[in-house]
Amino acid sequence: MRQLLPEPRDEVDVAAAYAVDRPAHDGRPWVVALMASTADGAAAVEGRSGAIGGPGDSEVFAAVRAVADAVVVGAGTVAAERYGPVRLPDDVVARRHGRGQASQPQLAVVSGRLSLDPDLPLLAPGPAADRPLLIHPPAAPADRRAVLASRAELVEAAAGPGGGVDPSALLAELHRRGHRVVVLEGGPTLNGTMVAADLVDELCLTLDPMVVGGLAPRIVVGAGPGAARAWCPAHLLEHDGALFWRLLRDRSEA
Repeated sequence: MRQLLPEPRDEVDVAAAYAVDRPAHDGRPWVVALMASTADGAAAVEGRSGAIGGPGDSEVFAAVRAVADAVVVGAGTVAAERYGPVRLPDDVVARRHGRGQASQPQLAVVSGRLSLDPDLPLLAPGPAADRPLLIHPPAAPADRRAVLASRAELVEAAAGPGGGVDPSALLAELHRRGHRVVVLEGGPTLNGTMVAADLVDELCLTLDPMVVGGLAPRIVVGAGPGAARAWCPAHLLEHDGALFWRLLRDRSEA
């Protein structure tokens, strides 16, 4: 992995490049969106993102997860990507302990209707420490709560526009649990609610030199025309033609 910006470097320690200080907010965690896209803007190939980015993306993905107190993901992405519990290697766990973090990030799944299949790997019976949070709005059906109550910790949060979970309420709940850095892993609709509310502080984006066509969504989708907000580049890395861009939301004039 080499660095192109802010200054060229032939070799980069990827873990160190992402293990940087992130300033605390008042009342909510710092939010890092971790996304991958093809050159023509597709966020998935044949319904999944795993084909995008290659080995370099896997390295960056691991480096960003290593600094997370919590990983937030939408129910549709959990189902499509067949999520399991977060597992970080021993050397990463040791570094986390040195920073005062828990051994593993807490996984928080956002679901409006709690329609997840209880047989998903993430919801398999196992140690209490592996149970994810399932964060849902008040309107989530009672029968679905009953089905999933033994597989996850159910957390009710205020509803936002459209009946889903309000993004500010989601972050407030994670902040209440002591989480300072949250990694947002999609999907595009959940990303869209967070971007629309201007709650994303950092974007770690893989750009794959692949053109796929089709109707795959962008990394962020939502209603309305969108808003132009100021962002600034922190670094740009490259591996085997794939680019890894770290962008920061510029709130200097907010």
